[in-house]
Amino acid sequence: MGLQDFEEYAEKAKTLPENTSNENKLILYGLYKQATVGDVNTSRPGIFNQRDRAKWDAWKAVEGKSKEEAMSDYITKVKQLQEEAAAAGA
Repeated sequence: MGLQDFEEYAEKAKTLPENTSNENKLILYGLYKQATVGDVNTSRPGIFNQRDRAKWDAWKAVEGKSKEEAMSDYITKVKQLQEEAAAAGA
């Protein structure tokens, strides 16, 4: 699995159903940032900014993963969510 696969799945992630849980969206966000940027490089947003704080926490949760590992996990997660969406729509 390379960068091309990762980019392909990043596009597929945009087509996941609207009802994809926030938790799953945050997991994808964290893995995406880890795969593209690496470890968290910003300070945690303040308590009044819950949305950005949740995103930051999701990224922080995968700290230490290599970019390759994060890409692989991201692809696996998108596949899983696609399968769940397909099963739900069947």
